Amino acid sequence: MGIDKQSDIAANLQIGPTSLGMVRLYVEGDGVELPLDFDPDEAEEIAEELRAAAAAARAMGDGGGKKKR
Repeated sequence: MGIDKQSDIAANLQIGPTSLGMVRLYVEGDGVELPLDFDPDEAEEIAEELRAAAAAARAMGDGGGKKKR
């Protein structure tokens, strides 16, 4: 599956600090639990990438990145 392909897969995402000073992205869905730990600097880089992707999606049209029919 590519990044630009629609999917019916659903998952939950939780984000928070760990007791070891890391930032955890915890993805859970359809029998999968995926804890991803990042140091604070890496987490800030990911946040910047998320903001840039959101801005690009807004620029593409209706704010949700969906194609207009």
